[in-house]
Amino acid sequence: MVRPGAGGRRWRRRAAAASAALLGAGALLLSACRSYPPLPTVAHVDLPRFMGDWYVVAHIPASAEAEAYNAVESYRLEADGTIATTYAFRDGGFDGEIVVMEPSGVVRDAQTNATWGMQFFWPLRFEYLITYLDEAYATTIVGRTARDYAWIMARTPDLSAEEFARLEAELVRQGYDLAGLRRVPHRWPDPDHPTFAGK
Repeated sequence: MVRPGAGGRRWRRRAAAASAALLGAGALLLSACRSYPPLPTVAHVDLPRFMGDWYVVAHIPASAEAEAYNAVESYRLEADGTIATTYAFRDGGFDGEIVVMEPSGVVRDAQTNATWGMQFFWPLRFEYLITYLDEAYATTIVGRTARDYAWIMARTPDLSAEEFARLEAELVRQGYDLAGLRRVPHRWPDPDHPTFAGK
């Protein structure tokens, strides 16, 4: 497959961000019309410790990421307290085009640091709840009150069957239907993946 040039890659960035934002806007409208039980977050997130790269091991995806391979979400805490976020994956296969989304995160609950708003473009910020985080900061779950999307992430792409089953059970405990849960395929190394290029 011919890899896109720099111009093509920039276009994919813009298209992916716009698509995700439009999907989020639709989800906000649906949420406004329905009432959902609260989705509790973890009691506290040590932000500097939470930063860095997280492999998206499984997700209930938005359509823009429905065929993601080698999906990695990366966070960097900026001096002003915002969270620079990069979500990079290959679309449709291990040789698929690289898609990059670059929203900016803002902590909405300073007591827990577990409720964020993710902004793909001004002025909308979309709900981002850290609903599970193990003591080692090795696995986490991000969800939404509407239980429409969810992301199971880990510091490694390979989880044991027992660990993955435990995280699935945690999603069910949080009120999610696992019918839409997709295991994200991973195959590493991937030298051209932007998360690890030059590292």
